[in-house]
Amino acid sequence: MLTQLTPLAGWFLLFILYSFLGCCGETIYCSLGQRKLCEKRGFLNGLICPIYGHGALLVLWVLRGGCANPLLTFLFGMALTTAVEYVTSCAMEKLFHMRWWDYSRYRFQINGRVCLLNSTLFGLACVFLCHFAHPRVMAFVNALIRRGSAVPLAALILVIYLIDIVLSVRSAIQIGDRLEKLHALQEELQNKLEELKAEQLQAMAEHLDRLEEAVEDRIEAHEAQKEARKARAMEKIRERMESVDQWSEEYIQRWEALKAETQRRTRQVMAAQDYFERRLVLSHPTLRSPRHSEALQRLREYIKNR
Repeated sequence: MLTQLTPLAGWFLLFILYSFLGCCGETIYCSLGQRKLCEKRGFLNGLICPIYGHGALLVLWVLRGGCANPLLTFLFGMALTTAVEYVTSCAMEKLFHMRWWDYSRYRFQINGRVCLLNSTLFGLACVFLCHFAHPRVMAFVNALIRRGSAVPLAALILVIYLIDIVLSVRSAIQIGDRLEKLHALQEELQNKLEELKAEQLQAMAEHLDRLEEAVEDRIEAHEAQKEARKARAMEKIRERMESVDQWSEEYIQRWEALKAETQRRTRQVMAAQDYFERRLVLSHPTLRSPRHSEALQRLREYIKNR
């Protein structure tokens, strides 16, 4: 049984090693660009990025370890890894309703999912993989196989890997649910404000109608009995204007109370995040939500301010 599992264990260890090396390479590249140590990149919590592992194995399998001409390895490798990145981007957006990376700001890109710069770097990485790294990595894996440690080591890593996948998928789903709640709170606030505004405008219109009638009555009275009624007419008008001011103040107080309640509930939703959710947001600085962009921006700002 162990003999039958050995080839699978070998391929799985290759996948993990290349996922690890890809994660390290991306972290170093991003850190150099930002001139500081950036957050660990990637969907999973561990020090691996599966997209690099899948891309490396696909290139090794399709190119049979690499073309004789490094230029062909570069071109075919660039095409294969670009296709992997594009398909992965589409699949993850379909699953979680979020765009996990976005190259729209780059000059040469396709739908923000892939860009020429990254594709070129992937092509160079394929040359390094096929003509330098893979023979040495393969020698290391073969040594593990000869010692009989490949299968138990692969089994242990597989358990950890599956746990990481479950945690990461759970976090992605929770982020989506949290964005839904934040969006719903914002819509609820907007609807209530519209209702409050309509209520106040209606009350104001009715009061102005009554005020207009009162002014007309007082003008008629003023014409009939000038000085005697003039003072009382002006007093009545002042009283009605004061009531308008009171309504305006009441409207502001109700608006402030409604806004404060919404902010309190929003903070509760944001504060309920766990470490894995925060890491997932920070590790994808270009993460976008086509449906809840404003909610995601507020969530990102909240996490950074913490």
